Amino acid sequence: MTAAVVTGLGVAAPNGLGVEKYWTATLAGTSGIRPVRRFDASGYAARLAGEIDGFAPEEHLSSRMIPQTDRMTQLALAASDWALADAGVEPGSYATDEMGVSTAAGAGGFEYGQRELTALWHEGPEHVSVYMSFAWFYAVNSGQISIRHGMRGPSGVFVGDQAGGLDALAQARRSVRRGVPLVLSGGMESALSPYGWVARLAGGGVSESHDPARAYRPFEADASGHVPGEGGAILVVEDAARARARGARVYGEVAGYATTFDAAPRHGGALGLRRAVEAALADAATDPSDIGVVFADGSGSVAADRAEAEAIAAVFGPGGVPVTVPKALTGRMNSGAAPVDTACALLSLRDGLIPPTAGVRAVAPDYEIDLVTGTPRSWYPGAALVLARGAGGFNAAVVLRRIA
Repeated sequence: MTAAVVTGLGVAAPNGLGVEKYWTATLAGTSGIRPVRRFDASGYAARLAGEIDGFAPEEHLSSRMIPQTDRMTQLALAASDWALADAGVEPGSYATDEMGVSTAAGAGGFEYGQRELTALWHEGPEHVSVYMSFAWFYAVNSGQISIRHGMRGPSGVFVGDQAGGLDALAQARRSVRRGVPLVLSGGMESALSPYGWVARLAGGGVSESHDPARAYRPFEADASGHVPGEGGAILVVEDAARARARGARVYGEVAGYATTFDAAPRHGGALGLRRAVEAALADAATDPSDIGVVFADGSGSVAADRAEAEAIAAVFGPGGVPVTVPKALTGRMNSGAAPVDTACALLSLRDGLIPPTAGVRAVAPDYEIDLVTGTPRSWYPGAALVLARGAGGFNAAVVLRRIA
């Protein structure tokens, strides 16, 4: 069966724009979590976010495109440029119908939507931009990326909160296995506006701590919730044979994937994360002992963290595999989070370093996981597991394998 490999990465994260800046900051434990500056959050109980600084859309997009696009799309388009450049894909490398797009989204263009709804309320419908018809839409990133790069192959979008980013990556692998040589995949979110903020707070689980260093502490006994973040990553997924033929550098193979759903309370409420892990390992024909690191979802909710720790310990044994949550430095980026974790895992495979989980002083003693904290940990890179869980009971797991 055709192998799907990742040959390019484009990362836009609160602690670093671009792959190497993000990776350097993550290894150093440099956080992008700080008081919200995009709008006045002083009247809300939660006031911290992983907010991207230093992104100037005019450096990446034409003056015509900027008024048509929300910030999330501007970030996604820039990241798609970076990913293709990182992969060394030149114009004409593939025919337009040989390239597709598979992204994940959840919030959509909240900032754009709020601005245009404000114009509607205060000034009337004639003052609402015609681009509002698509700029807010959760599928717009796939559309704009495909237009920008002339990608006319299979394209789509997945909505599954955090898990959606892995679902989109799996769809990219599926397309490659069906004969599409290249698919851009990933997710990007940006909802740091009052409209988006209220929606995040209404969803629950947001930390109300005002201490950036201690607000988001996954797997601690008294974890207080998560910090919202913006950003994400775009990855180039290619047919392994075609990638080798053009001399591409390969970060790793998307070797296994599975998705499950938690049962509804009226049906017993059984959690599906362990089944997702076991199914992804089976899909990759990989034994648990072959996994050298788990990039956990790490929601910062005591109940959810306990359930995830129990699933990891059940599959790998108590303390049987190093676990890390790099998103503690960026906040939870909804559909953009798992693609960033995937990029982080691939960089970990490349360099043989497991990034630490920031802010955690001591793991809850009954969790039985080996959480990497403090400084990066060396490992022999072979295979990594990335986990993601989304609101509503979504679970997804991806196995990434190093290619010699």
